[in-house]
Amino acid sequence: MPSGRTVKRYSLAFQQKVVSEIESGQLTISQAKKLYDIRGGQTVQSWLKKLGKSHLLNTVIRIETSDELSRLKALERQNRQLESALAQAHLKIVTLESVVDAANQVYGEDLKKKFSTPA
Repeated sequence: MPSGRTVKRYSLAFQQKVVSEIESGQLTISQAKKLYDIRGGQTVQSWLKKLGKSHLLNTVIRIETSDELSRLKALERQNRQLESALAQAHLKIVTLESVVDAANQVYGEDLKKKFSTPA
């Protein structure tokens, strides 16, 4: 007893034709599916992934000399040192502010206002 379900098999030449039309911009994926009556949800996408050339366009190749590489490493090292110095400076500021706050509580005066210079 036949099940009534039709399975379509597409030739490699047909798949390549559809992929080339999509990649050249003649058709969108949805237009190709309507035009050629392709019913599978991911059928055309899988053809593009398997047969398409667009995966070659997204490849990034970085070519650099040894001087550029050593300069990059030196800059990264300097960046880490500067970040560390900045973190230490922030810790020092927080520590000094807590000392001033403690002194304010002990002496009962606002030392920041008392010793600030007039503008």
